[in-house]
Amino acid sequence: MRILRKPSYRMITEAETPDDAPKKALIYICGACQAENEMKPKDPIRCRECGYRIMYKKRTKRLVVFNAR
Repeated sequence: MRILRKPSYRMITEAETPDDAPKKALIYICGACQAENEMKPKDPIRCRECGYRIMYKKRTKRLVVFNAR
């Protein structure tokens, strides 16, 4: 006699897609020297060129639409 198991399903949301599962580096721009820095989530927040600690996230190329009410 065989015991059948239920298949395990997992819902994938927009923020969690299989292709971006590993944490990839994001590009930030230094507030002082405007150099582009790639930073991963656990990296220290510091410019690699001048050491300045204020970083701005680079604007995305993806179309972002908001519904106004």
